[in-house]
Amino acid sequence: MTLPAPQRITVPGTTLPEITLSVHDTGGDGSPVLLLHGWPDRAALWTHQAAALAGAGYRVVVPDLRGFGDSDRPAEVEHYRMRALAADVLGVADALGIDRFALAGHDWGASLGWALTLASPRVTRYAAFSVGHPAAFATAGFRQKAMSWYMLWFQFPGVAEQVMPADDWQFLRGWLHATLPEGHPMAARQLADLSRPGALTASLNWYRANIDPATFVPTTIPQPPRITVPTMGVWSDGDLALTEGQMRGSSAYVDDFRFERVEGCGHWIPEEAPETASALLADFLAG
Repeated sequence: MTLPAPQRITVPGTTLPEITLSVHDTGGDGSPVLLLHGWPDRAALWTHQAAALAGAGYRVVVPDLRGFGDSDRPAEVEHYRMRALAADVLGVADALGIDRFALAGHDWGASLGWALTLASPRVTRYAAFSVGHPAAFATAGFRQKAMSWYMLWFQFPGVAEQVMPADDWQFLRGWLHATLPEGHPMAARQLADLSRPGALTASLNWYRANIDPATFVPTTIPQPPRITVPTMGVWSDGDLALTEGQMRGSSAYVDDFRFERVEGCGHWIPEEAPETASALLADFLAG
């Protein structure tokens, strides 16, 4: 099972004259669905779901997001702010002639998906995997802050870049891949990607551009606009970084919210529970 061959799509940038992304598109006349991966991944995270949804008649578009996979990875932190990331996704849709689309995201792709759903009327339905609404995440309490320790560690340029690759990525293997079976291909793929020149720093720039240590523990939360499109939140009970509360709490900010809990699964739901993730997405999109 593989994704369609990628195409190179150059989109206008908000902080660069343009940026070129690697994008997999199943094509066809079906209803479009965009799938957004997270850190430290690429479009291949969604291989099983893309095949299942394409088989059900959808047109599925899966990009390598800025800084990841075979897409451009500018070096500067400012090129990874959420506004630029959202513009990339909308630019891909424009280049492919897609107006409105359903959306799913995992990890940072889920955070980006929330931002797009809040900002753009082009999103018709949204499925967030692992990461809840930004306001729900911010108010999820001390346990969530403790589980998010790495977000603050990543803020120090050069520190994570030195520690993580040491001893054949021993730290990252023991932390990030703890729930994966020995020899899982996803672990090898992620480490191969991060080992390329500039790739680790580019991936960490997502955190450095969008996480502010000064507001990591907020005292007040502005009331965000309500999300009116149907939204599904999917959380797994073995997640190493995210609590159930931050996903369940998303219901306070969404008019039509569906929560799904995946049992016996770590953080990487699309690959650790591929059939379940595909079935949930297909059922949600059909609704």
